[in-house]
Amino acid sequence: MKAKSVILTGGAGYIGSHIAVLLIEAGYEITIIDDFSNSSPLVLDRIEKITGTKPRLIEQDLSAPDCVGSICSALAGRDYAGGIHLAGLKAVGESVDQPGRYYRVNLGATLNLLSVMEKLKCKTIVFSSSATVYGELNASPVDESGKTGPTNPYGFSKLFNEQILSDYAAANAGFQVINLRYFNPVGAHPSGLIGEDPKGIPNNLFPYIAQVAVGRRAALNVFGDDYETIDGTGVRDYIHVMDLAEGHLAALRFGLSGNWDGVECFNLGCGRGYSVLEVVNAFAAASGQKVPVKVVGRRAGDIAEIVANAARAEKLLGWKTQKDLNQMCADHWHWQEKNPDGFG
Repeated sequence: MKAKSVILTGGAGYIGSHIAVLLIEAGYEITIIDDFSNSSPLVLDRIEKITGTKPRLIEQDLSAPDCVGSICSALAGRDYAGGIHLAGLKAVGESVDQPGRYYRVNLGATLNLLSVMEKLKCKTIVFSSSATVYGELNASPVDESGKTGPTNPYGFSKLFNEQILSDYAAANAGFQVINLRYFNPVGAHPSGLIGEDPKGIPNNLFPYIAQVAVGRRAALNVFGDDYETIDGTGVRDYIHVMDLAEGHLAALRFGLSGNWDGVECFNLGCGRGYSVLEVVNAFAAASGQKVPVKVVGRRAGDIAEIVANAARAEKLLGWKTQKDLNQMCADHWHWQEKNPDGFG
């Protein structure tokens, strides 16, 4: 049977590379669209080392106004079953400082991808959304019926993209949208060949802790210790990146099942919250390294606590997380220890 072809935007990034591995291992033929603005071309070699297959690449900024024609030309000759859309900017704090850039890039990439998919008659999209769309309006654990109200431009860009996709589906019979609202992806592939390697100062907790543990940074900045949580630090629902990748594979299969059209939304999280200090202690135990911390002021756009109710994904996608915090820390450390300078 001929392999199904899938477009994977942002496929050289942290989450995208892990999804790429699972798609290839599941027998899909993938084409990655990525401009390497927050990733490395070496990722493609690492994917090949893991799977034995090097993905096709279109090196392109998907948000560029004039990119649709060249992308369509590069994709010509294949029938694409679906697209998984991860390309975009993703740092909460940076989005507060650069809201125009976040809206321009994140919304522009989605609009351009829809134009590409329309020309290719590709009718299924799995969208990388975020739990930040919920803001502070819901008690944890929050399910997909929760109120939306982001507290930062990054979260609004995700919510606006969900609206764009919903409107497009309403206007195009047979078009399928699966929004996946991520909680906090961490960890790495068990091989240690791919993992999170942010450019510049990490915006997320785990890569910052890992860089402190490996000696690249002196201490972890903890943004506030006066929240109403177990120890005053922010509480989040962390999900192993391999569990997250499995969620995308399950969502794609669900979309390609042909049993529905329109829009579906799923939380992808483990349903258990951990504070910053709990994560620090778990990572120190997994790595055997000291992780000094420095408490600084709260970060704009952050909230005290958010945890997922992912029961809907388990019911409809047959998916749930398999890896606990200890495994997240161990795999993240394995990647960082094996690659102290990331992809270098």
